[in-house]
Amino acid sequence: MNIKDKIKQNKKLKKIILWMLMPNGQARPRLWVSWFVNPFFHKKGKGARICRRTRMDVLPFNRFSIGKKSTIEDFCTINNGVGVINIGNNTRIGIGSVLIGPVNIGDDVRLAQNVVVTALNHNYEDVTKPISEQGVNTEQIYIGDETWIGANAVILPGVFIGKHCVIAAGSIVTKNVPSNSIVAGNPARIIKQYNKSTEKWERLTK
Repeated sequence: MNIKDKIKQNKKLKKIILWMLMPNGQARPRLWVSWFVNPFFHKKGKGARICRRTRMDVLPFNRFSIGKKSTIEDFCTINNGVGVINIGNNTRIGIGSVLIGPVNIGDDVRLAQNVVVTALNHNYEDVTKPISEQGVNTEQIYIGDETWIGANAVILPGVFIGKHCVIAAGSIVTKNVPSNSIVAGNPARIIKQYNKSTEKWERLTK
């Protein structure tokens, strides 16, 4: 059993360590963690840029990485508290967007403004307890290479988006999206797909 598993099984020790890493009731790390611990645990590729006004709620017990020449723009929130976040090369996370892990984003991906990608759900089943006391569950999100996600779109837990897709602005994506597809709506549905035989993007008939 490794140290991480031992800490998880010891509730008292886990509580002390979490208090050392972040203030009570907050998701963000303490300053000493951001300055002196995270740089040794997280990976930042050559030429990658995290803008100054980004809220980096990243902690050392889950991985965070951003690839070469990628950018996280101002006013974004990046949270790896409940799952790993990997961002590929030459990818841009647009102004005001939110990533809550576990999330894996490929290369050459574009997120427009105020996109929410959250792999987290709150448990609610026990009606004798407040939802805030029932913990959370997570399902990995994957966003394939060369995908473009429009402004104000929401990607929900467990969704797999293939390569070279377009997610229209304002879409709520609840199901997997195959490669070379355009989806739109709430819930999002495929409206166009690339046909390799005709070499054209074709609108799906209802």
